[in-house]
Amino acid sequence: MSKHLIIALPSKGRLMEKAQSLFSKAGYEISRIGSARGYQGEISGMENAEIAFLSAGEIAQSLMDGTIDVGVTGEDLLRETIPDADAVVDMSVRLGFGHADVIVALPQCWLDVSTMADLDEVCETWYARHGRRLRVATKYLRITRRFFADKGVTGYRIVESLGATEGAPASGTAQVIVDITSTGSTLTANNLKILDDGLIFQSEAVLGVTKAAMADPRITEMQNRLQKAIG
Repeated sequence: MSKHLIIALPSKGRLMEKAQSLFSKAGYEISRIGSARGYQGEISGMENAEIAFLSAGEIAQSLMDGTIDVGVTGEDLLRETIPDADAVVDMSVRLGFGHADVIVALPQCWLDVSTMADLDEVCETWYARHGRRLRVATKYLRITRRFFADKGVTGYRIVESLGATEGAPASGTAQVIVDITSTGSTLTANNLKILDDGLIFQSEAVLGVTKAAMADPRITEMQNRLQKAIG
């Protein structure tokens, strides 16, 4: 008998609705076991498989741990949660929803700062003037460190954001933010601008598959059927 597959879908919200709709279009009907709020489900059209309903963050963590085989979650969460995401999870099937740009932004009044190179210079002058490092507020610690290192930006300190990251510069808890944005309207409302080269990557929901599960023919069929359903 083929291996029992565990496929995780978002447990609530727009991501859940979009994921279930796409799976249905691809010929996989999803149903919950027990109450409508249950966290287990069934999938038709695939033998020896079950659905787990988890939060988007839990899906990323579970893919890293190998406790699930497949999961629908945001690329941003996978790259933040898993140290070397491309070596652990296949993300080749992009699902066409859940779009958000991961960006570097700072106050619009910083007229002379428009690139990451400019920001590196500001980090130096900030320390010389204030005796402390410039602060960057973000939920994306791993992504921020990697991107700033690639751009040669040093001399900053990360402040982990637990709330509305875009409010950090106005409140004085940080001078720069790394966050996600879909329309940019929230950034504008908070008088922030994205650096010219501050787009880290364009995220969207992906079908994350552990590398260990990639050889399973049911996975290949699922990827192909979802790709056709996406169009």
